[in-house]
Amino acid sequence: MLKAHYAQRGPKPTEFIEALPLTLPELSAGQARVEVLAAPINPSDVLTLTGLYGMLPDLPAIGGNEGVGRIVACAEDVSSHQVGQIVLLPIGCGSWVSELIADASSLIPLPPHADPIQLSMIMVNPPTAALLLSEIVDLKAGDWVIQNAANSAVGNYINQLAKARELNVVNVVRRESAFDAVRQAGGEHMLCDGPDLPKRVRELVGKGNLPLGIDAVGGVATDHLADSVSQGGTVVNYGMMSGEPCQMSPRSLVFRGITLKGFWLAFWLRQSTPEAQQVLYGDLAARIASGELHAQVHATYGLSQIKEAVAAAASGERNGKIVITPQKD
Repeated sequence: MLKAHYAQRGPKPTEFIEALPLTLPELSAGQARVEVLAAPINPSDVLTLTGLYGMLPDLPAIGGNEGVGRIVACAEDVSSHQVGQIVLLPIGCGSWVSELIADASSLIPLPPHADPIQLSMIMVNPPTAALLLSEIVDLKAGDWVIQNAANSAVGNYINQLAKARELNVVNVVRRESAFDAVRQAGGEHMLCDGPDLPKRVRELVGKGNLPLGIDAVGGVATDHLADSVSQGGTVVNYGMMSGEPCQMSPRSLVFRGITLKGFWLAFWLRQSTPEAQQVLYGDLAARIASGELHAQVHATYGLSQIKEAVAAAASGERNGKIVITPQKD
C-alpha cells in the first residue's frame, strides 16, 4: 500500500510530494477501513502543495481532499455500513492513499452502480458550480451567464447545470484549441478572452439579460467580465488561475453599478445546515448516477506516479481532470 506524502511546501508542486509505503493501524470502535477507488487532483490541491491555498494542513501531510472508496472492513460496533459498500470519503481526509481508516459516521453511501471516477469528484467542483448558479444572483430561465476558465471542471459542470435550468452560457477560454473540450462538455457559445471581449459578448447576447459573470482567473480577466455583464450585474470570483488580484475599473464599479463578490465552498459548508448539504449532494449524486452530470477526465494515474499526476494537474494544457486511481498500482 502507498500514500502520497509531503513534509514541505514550495513553488514547485511536484518537488516534495512522493509515494511512500503505507501502514494502517487496527480498527477502533466506530471506524471502517476503506480502499480508495478514485481521488481527483483539484486546483486547490495544487495550491495546497505550493502553500498558497486558504487552508493548509499541518505537516507532514497526505495529499488529496476528496474521493470515493469501497468499505473493506468495519469495527464490530458499526451497524450503519457494510463491507462492499461504495462511499464518499470525508472532505480533507488525505485521499491519495491505497486505503484509509475513517469514522463510519463520516462516510456517505453512494449509488453502487455509478462510475466511481465520476463520483469521486462530487465533493468540491459540482457543488461549487451549482451554488455559483443559485446563490449569487436570482437567475431566471432564458438569462445569460458568462464564465471564464470555461474548460475547467467547474466550468464544465456549470454548462451542464445551466442547461437543466434553461440558462444560456457564454464560455470564455484563453485559446481556440479549447473550444472542442467545452463543446464536448455541453457548452454552446465559446469566445476567446481579450480586450474586445465585451464587444463580442454584446454581439452574441443582443438584448438578452446577462446579470452574472463567473471568474476563476483574476487579474484583467475579471475586468473583461465586468465590462460584459449587464448594467447592475454581479461578477463572482472563485479562483485565481492568473495568480493576480482581481481588477475592476471605476467605469464598471461607479458608472455601471457592477458588484464584485467572492465565493468559497468552505464558507458555504460552514454556514449551511446539514439538511441543506444533504439536499445539495443528494441531488448531485443522482445526476451523476444518471449520467446527466459528468466531468471530462484527461488521464488517470496510480499512486506510484504521483509526481507525474501532480505535474499534469498543474499544467494548463489539458482537457479534463487528473484522477488518482490507487488500485492501479
